Amino acid sequence: MPRNERMDPVDTTWLRMDRPANLMIIVGVMMLAGPVDIKRIETTLAKRILAFRRFRQRVETRPTGLWWCDDPHFDIARHIKRARLPSPGGKLELERYVADLAARPLDPLHPLWEFQIVEDYEQGAAIVARTHHCIADGVAMVHVVLSLTDDRPTAPIARRRRTVAADEELGFNWQALGPAGEIIGAGLRLTDEAWHTTLDLAANPARAVDYLRGSTGIAAELAYLLFMPQDTPTRFKGTPLGDKRVAWSDPIPLPEVKAVSRALGCSVNDMLLAAVAGALRGYLKHKGDPTKGVEVRALVPINLRPPAAKPTLGNRFGVLAIELPVGFDNPLDRLFEVRRRMEVLKKSYEPATTLGLLAALGYAPKVVQDKVFDLLLSRATAVMTNVPGPQTPLYLAGSELKQIVFWVPQAGNIGMGLSILSFNGYVHFGLIADAALVPDPQAVIARIGPEFERLVYFVLMQE
Repeated sequence: MPRNERMDPVDTTWLRMDRPANLMIIVGVMMLAGPVDIKRIETTLAKRILAFRRFRQRVETRPTGLWWCDDPHFDIARHIKRARLPSPGGKLELERYVADLAARPLDPLHPLWEFQIVEDYEQGAAIVARTHHCIADGVAMVHVVLSLTDDRPTAPIARRRRTVAADEELGFNWQALGPAGEIIGAGLRLTDEAWHTTLDLAANPARAVDYLRGSTGIAAELAYLLFMPQDTPTRFKGTPLGDKRVAWSDPIPLPEVKAVSRALGCSVNDMLLAAVAGALRGYLKHKGDPTKGVEVRALVPINLRPPAAKPTLGNRFGVLAIELPVGFDNPLDRLFEVRRRMEVLKKSYEPATTLGLLAALGYAPKVVQDKVFDLLLSRATAVMTNVPGPQTPLYLAGSELKQIVFWVPQAGNIGMGLSILSFNGYVHFGLIADAALVPDPQAVIARIGPEFERLVYFVLMQE
């Protein structure tokens, strides 16, 4: 029986944030080891993704606002397709293919998602997933991906579970993430007051306007966000034209990152942010650009679901504006400066403020939303997200999942997005950039590993 649902105001904001040069589409790649059964992959994806009603629904505009409505012309063949890469069909060709898809809009007349199954990729297959941000944020999408997979290759395709509405809990084990949650959890622990305010807003987005008007802490934070100074002008900052480039790095062993972070008295999150700052610095130096005193501001989504809550689709996150100390030459100085800045942010109301702002703008006319976000986003250079994944092997349609990479969309005129995902004992990095600003993102992301190795070297020198 058809079931229509009014779109949540936060999700409405994300839907309306599309720009020709920056689409609000989360793009991910799942790489499968061979042998693979393409027909079984198609069947598994179809049966399991359609367990969530949202993936059968399109967006309709009505006098009362935006609604999720069952697509009367739904055809799974429109959303799950096969593809082949040009010769030689390796990593470079897959990066180019993903970059082309990242710049391609989804069909607004049908559900806003698709899977492209790339056949014969590295003796296996790759699945390129595209999902509009209005359906789910990064944390929720990781759980959707988990629902497609199994912990053993012999698991049956069909599962005994009813079709669930999008606002109900996702049907898999939230605890499967295990200790990987430390990557985010150790990076930011808000004060009790800020955390309770944040959770209240996450549970009741309709109260956003009241909070923005009446809370002294949130009102002050909003004023700061809208009038904070620009970060340093660099080649990373400019006007995107819509031609995308993507890259991903070799994964870094998570136990090594944890061991070094413990030795240096910082969090895993601090380590990763410092390595990213070093990679940006190295790229600028390679291009002959000045680096002294350079600050690159990144907008970092923070998951605001209560720790004990089971995740749902939709968007429940706030945003922190983090200044990366790119101008610091010594890697240890850079790391400790990142740690100091993260300590300051523990008292921040920014996550609650930005979630409230997203909800409030969902009720406002689009022209108001555009003006507010253009003002806010002009103060940042990049979007960076850090999502925990499971730390055990996974299988999809009987084939082992070798690697997962995803790319966070960039809003407004932001031209660069960095995504970090932990999976099966490794940390995976993905970078997407507008070709007008960073035509060679591989040259940036390839520096993250060496930056981490420099920190390891400094630890060994201290022993």
